[in-house]
Amino acid sequence: MAIEDDPQLRAELERFREDFARLREEVARVIVGQREIVDGVLMALVAGGHVLLEGVPGLGKTLLVRTLASVLEARFSRIQFTPDLMPADLIGTNVLVEGEGGQREFRFDPGPLFANVVLADEINRATPKTQSALLEAMQEHSVTVAGVTHSLDRLFFVLATQNPLEMEGTYPLPEAQLDRFLLKLIVPYPTAEEMETILDRTTDVDSPTASPLLKPERVLEMSRLARRIPVADEVRRFAIQTVMGTHPDQPQASPMVRQFVRYGASPRGAQAVLLTAKIHALLDDRYHVARDDIRAVARSALRHRVLLNFEGQAEAISTDAVVEDVMQHVGDAVLA
Repeated sequence: MAIEDDPQLRAELERFREDFARLREEVARVIVGQREIVDGVLMALVAGGHVLLEGVPGLGKTLLVRTLASVLEARFSRIQFTPDLMPADLIGTNVLVEGEGGQREFRFDPGPLFANVVLADEINRATPKTQSALLEAMQEHSVTVAGVTHSLDRLFFVLATQNPLEMEGTYPLPEAQLDRFLLKLIVPYPTAEEMETILDRTTDVDSPTASPLLKPERVLEMSRLARRIPVADEVRRFAIQTVMGTHPDQPQASPMVRQFVRYGASPRGAQAVLLTAKIHALLDDRYHVARDDIRAVARSALRHRVLLNFEGQAEAISTDAVVEDVMQHVGDAVLA
């Protein structure tokens, strides 16, 4: 049965749009501008993925995550990544405690990963061993200590921040670990008008705060609803061709890809594109995914999954430009 013929499902999807808009508006009470970043973070949250935020210090990345946790009535934790941070500092450890009868036993003391919304600040400053502990938890939604597996909450959302390439930390994330993030969002510098609003909000006596709106259970319900948006075969093929076109050894690759790209996006990239495109279509008041939805989310979903070769790095080619070129090339090939 089509969505248009199911009144109950249509009503649930309409409520989805209303709740998403309420979240967006409540976050905007605290965060000035950054509409694309806020929408990307919220879409990743609903899609059940994680986000990598890249931008120079002082652009409100931490404030955005704190605000998101507050509007969700969710448990929030912030982890400042440093070179001396150990995996146990993230996941927790077993501690020796004395019971009521005087006997001693080991009891698991959970770390800051046991929260709903986790801010991993400057993730590229921690050692690969510590990064791997976080990324394993992101993938498995559980951690293992002394052979015992401890499950994380069903709503487990990680937002990791890192400085831009020219300000890179001690241990940049390898491409295989970057692939674990559903989206990579580039936080832009505010405009003069936005800067004025920021100063008004942050230097006054009273600073705006966000109010709780949704419970984690509602976010999980919204995630299930978003997955019910259908994708036509032709649109799915466009998404597949776009991802395949980022590989220089594939026939769909454009001349730009063949010249400047070493490795292309993985199947996780295709999953990220389709999941976020479904949410984008729903927010645009449509019950089907169009090519424009694919185009709207492709850069955020693929920019961190495209690895440039030496020539591409020497020419300062951006992966955003590569993704745009691939979509143009794939679209022209279909029209031809």
